[in-house]
Amino acid sequence: MRDIHCHILPGVDDGARDLSASLEMLEAAKAAGVTSIVCTPHCRDPYFDFNRMWNAFHELQAHAGGFPLQMGFEVAHPKLLELGIEQWAPHLCFDGSNEFLLELEPNCTERDFQDYERTIFELQGMGLTVIIAHPERYRVIQNNIEIAERLLRQGCILQASADFLGGGRFGKEKKPAKRMFEKNLYRYIASDAHKPEHYAYLAKAVAKFPRRGAHMRV
Repeated sequence: MRDIHCHILPGVDDGARDLSASLEMLEAAKAAGVTSIVCTPHCRDPYFDFNRMWNAFHELQAHAGGFPLQMGFEVAHPKLLELGIEQWAPHLCFDGSNEFLLELEPNCTERDFQDYERTIFELQGMGLTVIIAHPERYRVIQNNIEIAERLLRQGCILQASADFLGGGRFGKEKKPAKRMFEKNLYRYIASDAHKPEHYAYLAKAVAKFPRRGAHMRV
């Protein structure tokens, strides 16, 4: 089971505070059934430091006992535009793959989706597969699930964050996530873990919403 979204790298964002915390998260991930992890620190202010994040990845990798780790980023849309899509996108996808984890803005509106669609089209034109992080967290999708279906029609993949079981980061994600599962809109469940306890949500979410053929992977 691959966890494609977590904040396990030591001391680089609002996730693991140090290497000891990272290793505690790693043990919790193993206990939840995770067999490989994509490390996805925040690419947004005030955290983003490309070289420091890569150094943290190598530090964790050196102490992970051979557990399969892959470097990636959770890329906030405004930060991507600030950095420059053409220049930075190839460096922010999952290392060794064409997968790109894109975070939209929680309070985005339907009008904002015109900008998102342009960005997604440009990323896809570069040969990248766009994964939308936790769509259940975005207010516009909470109000209108058809927006999530619109992202699928554009060729995006949707990733649920397992903490929706407890209401999610903002306390309103459980119902929209359930509706999206009922419509089979998600491809992935990820931990979005910031601390060891978050992996308990992943184990519960995978048990509650098991794989549905090729449509559900974790």
